Amino acid sequence: MKKYYIKQATIVNERKKYEADIAIKDGLIEKIVYPSGIFDSTGYEVIHAKGKWLIPGAIDDQVHFREPGLTHKGEIYTEAKAAVAGGVTSYMEMPNTKPGAVTIDLLEQKYTRAAECSLANYSFYMGTTNDNLGEILQVDYKKVCGVKIFMGSSTGNMLVDSTEAIEQLFKKVRVIIASHCESDPMIAQNLEKYKMQYGENIPVEFHPLIRSAEACYASSSKAIELATKNGARFHVLHISTGKETELFTNKIPLAEKKITAEACIHHLWFSDKDYATKGNLIKWNPAVKTEKDRELIWEALLDDRIDVIATDHAPHTLEEKSLPYTQCPSGGPLIQHSVVAMFECWHRGKISIEKIVEKMCHNVADLFQIEKRGYIREGYYADLVLINADTEWTVNKDNILYKCGWSPLEGETFHSKVEKTFVNGNLVYDGGKFDESAMGMRLGFTR
Repeated sequence: MKKYYIKQATIVNERKKYEADIAIKDGLIEKIVYPSGIFDSTGYEVIHAKGKWLIPGAIDDQVHFREPGLTHKGEIYTEAKAAVAGGVTSYMEMPNTKPGAVTIDLLEQKYTRAAECSLANYSFYMGTTNDNLGEILQVDYKKVCGVKIFMGSSTGNMLVDSTEAIEQLFKKVRVIIASHCESDPMIAQNLEKYKMQYGENIPVEFHPLIRSAEACYASSSKAIELATKNGARFHVLHISTGKETELFTNKIPLAEKKITAEACIHHLWFSDKDYATKGNLIKWNPAVKTEKDRELIWEALLDDRIDVIATDHAPHTLEEKSLPYTQCPSGGPLIQHSVVAMFECWHRGKISIEKIVEKMCHNVADLFQIEKRGYIREGYYADLVLINADTEWTVNKDNILYKCGWSPLEGETFHSKVEKTFVNGNLVYDGGKFDESAMGMRLGFTR
């Protein structure tokens, strides 16, 4: 492997900013050199980084890369490539592919595929059904990020709507359980109301009223109650309402929390006012809701009731997104632009870079107990991202890397850019060029 020496970067790590050098050897951070220059870099490829930010690689705890079975939308290869171009060096992918990853054999098939083609590091959740608890309990969770339960709509047999099955999961599974929380009966009732008025062509502006704040809160509050009762380690994904933020605490350290929460880029970036211009492109489940909801999610993120930032990256084709409301799938691609979107929020004074790193790197590693990642520390894997925070560029079809070929952020001008991404010490992305000679690694967990 090549040895690299990153010189005079401004490192952002563990709530501090300082100028230092980083020596990379054998895939690891060999040395953090402070002050800069007191290290013999003979034999290293020197990268001059004066004035650039160096952060740990972002870790996205919720993505849908669509393989197997839905590869017309995206593939592990294409979406992982977009991830590293955006500064995301590790991801955790959801089980609702076709077939769903609800057996150990189907789960391991995804790991085998990722080993062949993923430029980023990877892990895959074990999926749940109403009747696969026995299989779930046999998984080796030192090699698997966690268990995903859909308590709101999903594909095939993956909607878990049996209270007994949910309670058994919370009682017997001792690893992290992540959940999509929406009340399907409430959503179905709301949908029927609007279908009676509009038929199949419901205006998308009504999406946050159909998949309502009440439907989110009813499901998440019930799930948290059951998880707490059974001592489960429970992680609520993509918080979309202000009311839900009241369910979480910042009174104890993250390491002691049993109930944690995630905010996604789209719920931090968009509001229901954007349906007028973005239409189905910002149709997600849970829905993008009001400006007040967005404001309260930001408050909870900044005061540490919400613990991590992710994307819920979920590509669909433009043809699918052009279908009438009731046929149009929910979700959108975001992973290439998540880090720069948050840096744009820094430019606007909404969040510090230290807090971005905490929520996108440190906390994800801590929450999932990921081995030797998420921090800039000697002996840790060299998953590193070099960012120029003084360059202007606009998202357009020529620079979008998702297989689906579009982004809800198309036309957005950012003022920061990912220049280089290291994965396990390999410079996999360098100013628009990719080195595909080495693939990412399967994430390990210290449990």
